[in-house]
Amino acid sequence: MNKELREKFNASFTQSHYDAYVQKIAAFAPGSLDFRIAETPLFISKEFKHKMLDACESIIDCITDKDFKKQTSESLPKNHHTPNEDDHSHMLIFDFGICQNNTGELEPQLIEMQGFPSLFAYQLLQNDITKDYAQVPNNYDAYLNGYNKESYTTLLKEVITGNHPLENVILLEIFPEEQKTRIDFYCTEKLLGIKTVCLTKLIREDNRLYYDNNGKKTLIKRIYNRIIFDDLQQQKTTNLIDLTVDYEVEWVPHPNWFYRISKFTLPFIHHPYVPETYFLNEVKSPLPLEEYVLKPLFSFAGMGVILNVNQEDIDKIDDPENWILQKKVQYAPVIKTLDEPAKAEIRLFYFWKKEWSRPLAIHNLARLTKGEMIGTRYNQNKTWVGGSIAFFEKD
Repeated sequence: MNKELREKFNASFTQSHYDAYVQKIAAFAPGSLDFRIAETPLFISKEFKHKMLDACESIIDCITDKDFKKQTSESLPKNHHTPNEDDHSHMLIFDFGICQNNTGELEPQLIEMQGFPSLFAYQLLQNDITKDYAQVPNNYDAYLNGYNKESYTTLLKEVITGNHPLENVILLEIFPEEQKTRIDFYCTEKLLGIKTVCLTKLIREDNRLYYDNNGKKTLIKRIYNRIIFDDLQQQKTTNLIDLTVDYEVEWVPHPNWFYRISKFTLPFIHHPYVPETYFLNEVKSPLPLEEYVLKPLFSFAGMGVILNVNQEDIDKIDDPENWILQKKVQYAPVIKTLDEPAKAEIRLFYFWKKEWSRPLAIHNLARLTKGEMIGTRYNQNKTWVGGSIAFFEKD
């Protein structure tokens, strides 16, 4: 979105340089890069950056309100409440689409948010490699609020491991070797020195959990939770350990926050950069459905989203309390490429240490698309699409 940097990058782009860039990322964990890397990063002005941060602060005002837990009590599906929920989520992510308003001015629009981790370790790797690849000037940075590689790494270690010995901290996922984001698991292992453990491999003894640590049964005291519970419901594997039991273990973040800070929270937020959203069961007056997207509150990887809604779609739903109508967001095709322009969204990473009164924006990732939505199935045979990173103009 910086015209000068965009034109300079595009003019110097070569396929061989891009191929070498991807190979350098893939070499960090051979065989684990299972998503497409976009040809370009984003160059974001400080004005647009502050628009996103302003929207996030408004959302955080809602999340830190004393009544937030009461407001979101219905967000937890039945039989999915995990005991020992802490005061706040250690991690939050906010996804913003790059859009245009009626006057043609670029503005962010919130797409989704989660009280859940993202590719926190992988983005540290991509940051370093991309900054060199794209020759990013010194007045642009992927980190926020004064953080850098060293302080970000320290913060990540503090938040994820707490004060526990590394052997007592694990990254928990279901079939991690099959996940498209598994490169982040390997980056996390190398960066922090903790092991990735499959849910099917946990050992339960009363209310304690253990794992096989190179032949040694080892007590788990803290879990870096990477299980997307909507995904877990799709698994056909039986005899999985019940995660709603009161175990002697700390969660980072606690599973309940996956639901509390999610699409469920959107109807409570009122901000120009947050599309108006309604619980389907609370819609009393007819809405112009062509202007809205219908989304299930609980779904995996965007499944179940209906972009072009009609009354028949709504009439088929027998659990309207589990659906939302969200005002459509029109991504602006403003990223110039070597053929058709791309659209993009930026995911801001927020961390919330125990002693902080509010979470703080630290880092990011970006995703480019030329299709109707973000994701591989919308970008078949397209180039200049996929995972990336944003570099923000410094203040």
